[in-house]
Amino acid sequence: MSHADRLSWRHNLLRTAENVAFLHWLSDRGSLTARIDARGRFAVRVLRQCLHRTTPDEAWALGLVCGARAWVREVALSCDDRIVVFAHTVLPYRPRGPLTRWLARLGSRSLGALLFSHAGFTRGPMAFKRIDRRDALFSSAIDGLQLGERAPGTLWARRSTFGFGGQSVLVTEVFSPTLLQLDRTGGPAAG
Repeated sequence: MSHADRLSWRHNLLRTAENVAFLHWLSDRGSLTARIDARGRFAVRVLRQCLHRTTPDEAWALGLVCGARAWVREVALSCDDRIVVFAHTVLPYRPRGPLTRWLARLGSRSLGALLFSHAGFTRGPMAFKRIDRRDALFSSAIDGLQLGERAPGTLWARRSTFGFGGQSVLVTEVFSPTLLQLDRTGGPAAG
């Protein structure tokens, strides 16, 4: 992975005209699940869960060899039947441990609820990116968010690693423009 590719995920999120509407969603280090749940009926729909090869940026973020095998879980998060977030989780195949078992048993429950309810988890630094069709996750995110013809050319995403014991999991969350409607209709927006 080139230095430029690594830098495409930024650890500093500057306020710009392009991200101002999403800024409080992107920068909040608390539970995204809890924030969405506070605005309406929260639901998780599993889109994919399987062994897969890591992309170069995922491998770099997890300290793996590019193309290493990992468990990948993709879900759509909804609020009041509106899909608002596409989440992509990558858990290295080795070492195996409690995270491997927990991920396998999650079903339609939220990984975020597990991560933020267990005192043993630590969250690494957050990184941010405006993804587009050149990004490996973009088409999966567009499909998962069910944007279809309404799909914008770019989507805002954030990611961070969560550690537990000797395992780390990389969680990437891609935000739908629909998420902004929650600020207008589903209770006060946190800033």
